[in-house]
Amino acid sequence: MAEYKLPDVGEGLTEAEVVTWKVKVGDVLKVNDIVVEIETAKSLVELPTPYAGTVQALLVPEGETVPVGTPLIQIVDADAPAEPVQPAPPAASTSAASTPSQSAEIDLSNPAASGGGENQTLVGYGPRVASVQRRPRRGGASPNTDAGAAAQRQLQGAFAPGGAPSPEVEAADEPAVPSVPAASSATTAEQTRVLAKPPVRKLAKDLGIDLRTLTATGPDGTVTRADVEAAGAATMTAPEEAEPTLPTGARETREPIKGVRKMMAQAMVDSAFTAPHVTEWITVDVTRTMRLVERLKTHRDFRDVKVSPLLVVAKAVCLAMRRTPEINATWDDSTQEVVFKSYVNLGIAAATPRGLVVPNVKDADTLGLADLGAAINALARTAREGRTQPADMAGGTFTITNVGVFGVDAGTPIINPGESAILALGAVRPQPWVHSTKKRRKIKVRDVTTLALSFDHRLVDGEKGSRFLADVAAVLEDPSSALLL
Repeated sequence: MAEYKLPDVGEGLTEAEVVTWKVKVGDVLKVNDIVVEIETAKSLVELPTPYAGTVQALLVPEGETVPVGTPLIQIVDADAPAEPVQPAPPAASTSAASTPSQSAEIDLSNPAASGGGENQTLVGYGPRVASVQRRPRRGGASPNTDAGAAAQRQLQGAFAPGGAPSPEVEAADEPAVPSVPAASSATTAEQTRVLAKPPVRKLAKDLGIDLRTLTATGPDGTVTRADVEAAGAATMTAPEEAEPTLPTGARETREPIKGVRKMMAQAMVDSAFTAPHVTEWITVDVTRTMRLVERLKTHRDFRDVKVSPLLVVAKAVCLAMRRTPEINATWDDSTQEVVFKSYVNLGIAAATPRGLVVPNVKDADTLGLADLGAAINALARTAREGRTQPADMAGGTFTITNVGVFGVDAGTPIINPGESAILALGAVRPQPWVHSTKKRRKIKVRDVTTLALSFDHRLVDGEKGSRFLADVAAVLEDPSSALLL
């Protein structure tokens, strides 16, 4: 028998949350088969198994956060005798409200003998019934008490033969509700059970949609991705004045700080209180850049590339760094040295449902405009899907954050840790602009945007920061000036 333990999939990560199991007990695995999806402090990661054999037990329930080195799954050779299963203890960091007592620990290898628990139903085990109660606190109900025995009988019914759905479809995660009389438990379970595939469940969770409120259009009453996306679109187009809804009687709600959001918060605090930030602004007439963007959209070399002003800004940044290498350098406090880098790993900040991530294009300064656009598109697509890997976010040297997509004019961005500067691109708007020619000045309607550059004043002084910002602005005002850089 082999135990696959949670590895360190990033740079010194200490823990991860089990998001979705991709296998179930009894599945036969080959080496490198994907077994579980986890969320680290940086991204969602799918873990392949280093062992071949049959799944004997899933040791950590979905939603549990455990430290690196915790056994996740037991795999046995098909010819090996079965061994007893020892589930992993819950992580020490789990809050008291969600940590079971010793009398309520879950034996995932024998669901019928388990105590009540809201997280013990795993992919492929069968639907969750509405009358299952939360894990009791220490000193609460146990299998020896009437309440514990009732919960045990309920679980046995939930895992009865013939009651499990297709292995591709499982019951949606739903909040636990108080127990109901035995006479009405079957009716309640039928009313609240929702069938959905794991990817659909995850999409609904990310969008904050309750699957029970949707009308299922899939086979046998299954909620489909289209059902969830339609509900999400309706939410996005709701009137702006609509007030957010909270559970009945709730004046406030709480959400655990973990994963990507937790890492982002700590990184921003470290950066804001370590590097002395200076921010400079410049407003630019980008009419010629917008015309270039429209021409590129119809060019054959860009037929598979989403072209936007961000692409031109990214290229301008790489060119402007040639004259101001300090922008692409870092301050090494341990050695009291400035580290100049001859490559540009260009980070593009991306907002995701799980928090802000900053993947970067490796060696962006060596790419042509079409290849740079394709690389940025790929980063954005992967980030939206929640599949950005730790390696994609490591080693960045400069970051662009495009706040203009939210209709924001500009801001004072915080430098990404390990870098020395960050550029915010604001919204492009038609505005009256004084247009000067050799003979006279005219007021015309032009496409205008604002750039904001934050830089580390320890190694980038005002003159260097201003020159870099002016060079980027010059390229946006007249893309042909890129030939001069």
